[in-house]
Parts: sequence; C-alpha cells; structure tokens
Amino acid sequence: MEERVKVRKPRLEWLDALRGFTMIMVVAYHVCQQGFMMPVKVSSSMPFLVLFRMPLFFFVSGFLAYKANLQWNLPTLGRLVGKKLRVQMIPTIVFFLFAACVIRTEPTFLKAVDTMLHSTTKGGYWFTLALLYMFLIYYLFSYLESKLKWKSCIPILLFFLLSLVVYETCWLPRHFWWAYGYRPMIRDSWLHVSSLFQVMQYMPFFLYGNIVRRYWDRSQRIMDSRWFFPVIIVVVIFCTLDTLKWHTLRMEWANLPLTMAKFILLTVVFMYFRHYDKYFTHMTWIGRSLQYIGRRTLDIYLLHFLFLPNLPGVGNFFDVNRHNFIMDITLSVIIGLVIIGFSIITSNILRISPLFKKYLFGRS
Repeated sequence: MEERVKVRKPRLEWLDALRGFTMIMVVAYHVCQQGFMMPVKVSSSMPFLVLFRMPLFFFVSGFLAYKANLQWNLPTLGRLVGKKLRVQMIPTIVFFLFAACVIRTEPTFLKAVDTMLHSTTKGGYWFTLALLYMFLIYYLFSYLESKLKWKSCIPILLFFLLSLVVYETCWLPRHFWWAYGYRPMIRDSWLHVSSLFQVMQYMPFFLYGNIVRRYWDRSQRIMDSRWFFPVIIVVVIFCTLDTLKWHTLRMEWANLPLTMAKFILLTVVFMYFRHYDKYFTHMTWIGRSLQYIGRRTLDIYLLHFLFLPNLPGVGNFFDVNRHNFIMDITLSVIIGLVIIGFSIITSNILRISPLFKKYLFGRS
C-alpha cells in the first residue's frame, strides 16, 4: 500500500520578506517612540509610519489565515483554536510578566502588572492578544460560512463592511465613549483592558488581506491593470497630505482620508514586494535577510521590548533642531536592526530547549 506524501505549497518568498520589512518598521517605530521618547509631533517619520505599519501587519496575517483546501468541521475548529491559544497566549503571558519584572517603572512587580494590564497597549503586548482575538473570530466565521449551502463572496464582504462600521465608531467621540478624543476616558473600560479596542481598530485590515488571498487571481489582475496603480498613487498623496498636513476636513469626515491612506499605503507596499519579487528571493542577501526576520516575527516582537534603548536626548535633539525624515527613519532603523539582531540571538539561545521552543515561540 502506497503512502501518501503530503506536499506543501511553496512559500511566497516575497511575502516572507514583506513580513520582515514590516517587523523592521514596527521595531523602528518603537525605538523612535519609546527609546527616543519622541512625541509624534516632533518626529518626522512616526506620523507616516503609523499610517501603514500595523495595518500592513494585520493585512499579512489575514492573507495567510485563508486556507483554501481546509475542511471546516468541529474537530478542525477545536484544533485550530487550541493551537492558536498555545502559540499566542502562553508566550504573551510569559513575556508580559517578565517585562513587568525587568523594565517596570512602578515600585513593585504587582503594581507594574496592574498598570500594564490597565493600559491600552499592555506594555506593547496588545498585538499578540488582539491578533489572537482576530483569529478566533475568523475561525468561527469560517466554520459558520462552511455550513452555508451556497458558496459566495457575500458573507466575507458583509463581514468586512461590518468591521468597517465598527472601525468607524473608534473615531466618533461625539457618539461613542470608547472613541479617540473622548476626554473622560475610563481607565478600567473592558474594551481597553481586554485589548478588544485594538481588534475594532484593525480587524478591517485583517479581513482585507483575507479577501485578497481568497480571490488572489482576480486581485492580481486588478493590481496588474494599467489604471490601478496610478489612480491609487494620486489618491493616497492627497489623503496622506490631508491627514498629516492640510487637515481640510473636520469632525467625522476627517477619518475618510485617514482610512483611505491606511488601506492604500499598505496596498502600495504589498504591490512593491510582489512586483519586485525577484529581489526578495533566497538567492539575494536582502531577500534571505528579510525572509529570516519575517519567519521569526513572533520571537522578535515578544523580545524586542526588552532591548529598547533609553535615549531621550535623541528626541530632544530632533525637537530642538530641524528634523529630517531621512535622518529620523535611518537612525531608528539602524538601532532597530541591532535590537532585532539581539532578539534573534536571544531567541536562538532559548530555542535550544524544545520546551521553550514549543511554548515560548510556538514551534514544534
């Protein structure tokens, strides 16, 4: 009797490189924000980076979440949920507590834990928690979708539109107490303590990536058309300038260019890596480097907070002197790459133990 050999589809190398690039942008942003203690209004790179770095991360996660040949049933749902809980919940708790112990600003460990738990960012560890929620929501949706007798794009599109509606509430302080700009922000709000607020902010980008992957052939035809790229470039220039400089729209309408800038900028970066995919293969040094970082994003994200520098003088320098985008981003990226290097080395040391490798970084 012949044994069936499970053949894996080849990885999209440029997509791994894109994940690596996104991870570098995330670390560079944290270097600028937390290491240099540079306010957004002082930095010339942070306002631009924040428009697409995290949306792109969630976009790629949604892109990879879609499995065309997966047979959805209760055992499959249980297996995926159990795996995600192990891969993301255990490492998040461990490194969250370790960070509270090592880099705390509070007088006691318990006070540091309490302060981090009640902060919106969880000391930086909100991302893995929010991403876990997104996967669990998506798995449940996919299971219910598989039970429909007819196959259509309507369910996922309706889900995407619903997520956009929820996203919009985050920017309407007149109507929703959890929205940005609501002055008497409740510190113990369950949306903030649980990090569900970030799910509301970023779920549309996760689903956008998922839709692109579901209809990959059609998406590629659109991206390769003559009109698509020129149009979105023109649109994103105006949207980004209005968001960062002009501020011509007021009140609720101001979120329109902000939202469009986020979606289009991440699309432009995605199209860039896809178009120049030959430069991001394992045959090129930049391709190998970015792919390696891209395949270790969880390790790097969990560890890099422990290595962020404390250099407020750099932020003061850019505040006093005329700031420059190139100097700003170059300095942040260079230090960010050093931190990524230390994070990978630390990860490799911990991975010597099969127990740590499995439960701290989700690898069997």
